[in-house]
Amino acid sequence: MTGNHGSEGRGGHADNVRRIFWALLLTGGFMFAEIVGAVISGSLALLADAAHMLVDTVALLFAWIAFKLSSRPADQSRTYGYHRFPVLAAFANGISLLFIVGWIFTEAADRIVNPTEVLAGPMLAVAVLGLVVNVAAFRVLYGADRANLNVRGALLHIWGDMLGSAAAVGAAVVIMTTGWMQIDPLLSILVGLIVLRSAWSLLRDAAHILLEGVPEQLDVREIGPDLVANVAVVEDIHHVHAWSLSQERSLLTLHARIVKDAHPDSAIADIHARLASRFGIRHVTVQIELGGCTDDADHAGCGA
Repeated sequence: MTGNHGSEGRGGHADNVRRIFWALLLTGGFMFAEIVGAVISGSLALLADAAHMLVDTVALLFAWIAFKLSSRPADQSRTYGYHRFPVLAAFANGISLLFIVGWIFTEAADRIVNPTEVLAGPMLAVAVLGLVVNVAAFRVLYGADRANLNVRGALLHIWGDMLGSAAAVGAAVVIMTTGWMQIDPLLSILVGLIVLRSAWSLLRDAAHILLEGVPEQLDVREIGPDLVANVAVVEDIHHVHAWSLSQERSLLTLHARIVKDAHPDSAIADIHARLASRFGIRHVTVQIELGGCTDDADHAGCGA
């Protein structure tokens, strides 16, 4: 499924890998510092933001793994290659994040009722440093190929981190100026909601791919009529099935009934060309039929 690329394409891939790696180091390294700062200051907002940074660290790790594994060839055990590994890991990560957010909400509710003293000075210092690290990571990734889904997803995660750090800075300032301790759990709930939104999106997208769902950008109902209308030798299209290995790799199988005097190889080439140009799908398996559907015994009819 991977084609040959020129030196410019390889340079772009290498640049993406390098930028993802540095953003991963920045985000993951500071995550541990933020956990320590949260424990010292007693700030739940910092701990919630650290949980959000955990989301982003794992997301960056998935992106880095995806880039690294994308060049690994398929083998006898994995004929489609290793593109599903980041999707499976993302699903597991999303499940664990639901439990983390649940703990944040429970702890925040308790602290709203029973306020806990927070050391605003250390909290502010860690939060400001976190904001600086997130801005640096964002700048590193912004220079990558932003049309790439991995890079776009990573940028969105870092943007959410910047919001979480800004919320922690705001909470520290409020505590320093007013002494209102409840702002810490209230803002931790806000950050928790950001984490929950990211986790739910991650779970939804990963589950859709793992369940062999149709790629979101594709409407399979359009494929048959489009091929019949634009490939002269095609009389009928049926048994259309589409799914994804990853967000960037869609696959399709279909049956095509062609006119009796058409050459099957030519028909397949024309179908492939149309699917690539119109729908952006380049990994297609076509079963050519000159007469009745060979799967009639298993299906109610050829129009399925």
